[in-house]
Amino acid sequence: MSRADGRALAAASVTVVLWASSFIAIRSSAADFGPGALALGRLTVASVVLSVLLLVRRGGFPPREAWPGIIASGVLWFGAYMVALNWGEKLVDAGTASLVVNVGPILMALLGGWLLKEGFPPRLMAGMAVSFAGAVVVGLSMSGGGKSSLLGVLLCLFAALAYAVGVVLQKPTLKHATPMQVTTFGALAGTVACLPFAGQLVSQVSRAPVSATLQMVYLGVFPTALAFTTWAYAVSRTTVGKMGTTTYAVPVLVVLMSWLFLGEVPGWLTLLGGLLCLSGVAVSRMRGKARAQVPDDARGNRAAAQPDVSAESAR
Repeated sequence: MSRADGRALAAASVTVVLWASSFIAIRSSAADFGPGALALGRLTVASVVLSVLLLVRRGGFPPREAWPGIIASGVLWFGAYMVALNWGEKLVDAGTASLVVNVGPILMALLGGWLLKEGFPPRLMAGMAVSFAGAVVVGLSMSGGGKSSLLGVLLCLFAALAYAVGVVLQKPTLKHATPMQVTTFGALAGTVACLPFAGQLVSQVSRAPVSATLQMVYLGVFPTALAFTTWAYAVSRTTVGKMGTTTYAVPVLVVLMSWLFLGEVPGWLTLLGGLLCLSGVAVSRMRGKARAQVPDDARGNRAAAQPDVSAESAR
């Protein structure tokens, strides 16, 4: 492995661990903060930390070409993704949320086939079908005869879509701006998008226990400011597909952390649905056996060795 690949892998590993911990912190603080208020508080903290780091490092402003991608990915990934995930985790446990959100890599591949004209391989379509079936199983297992938990699964699926679109938009943007610039101004764009929840945040912070507020600060500093920067660093040095595969470890870590810190373990049917989700992702990433290439000279010799049928017929 080259030095660049090693650094990208190290950055991706930091991202995976911190993102896994975010599912636990969100679930733990969901009782004290609304989805929008928690997203705004998290993004505000992240924006302050990132802006200070950008000023200290004299990162400057990104060029004009990078702004459309930064704003779009910031509003979708930092804003819409976090609000949907926070709302979803009010209705389902952290492990289930991470399992459903991890359909994101398949959605990335679908968007790449559509927007980047990469096509739709049969294995990709089969993987999508398996993952969708898994999401349905998870939803049915969590619904308990009502609609609230099923809504939570749908919100997590929407979060996965916003996450996938954000990554697809971010990749070409990193050709024009640095990872620090993309992350900092993306967080600022997400913060602006969540400003309608400012009144709710102020009201809830005054009533929330200190532990919940500290969890919100943790979400802003580590899973957002640090983890999104290491993600952008890694994506700028490898492909979106390879980075997507690193997130497969997130649900495993989340289930383990949920058991250790929250005492939550998804039921067997929920785990089966989550396994189907991940199996679909694995199927979509499988590669068929390459067809053996016949050298041109061998092909020519083979053609020369074949009898001329038309000549034989004429005789």
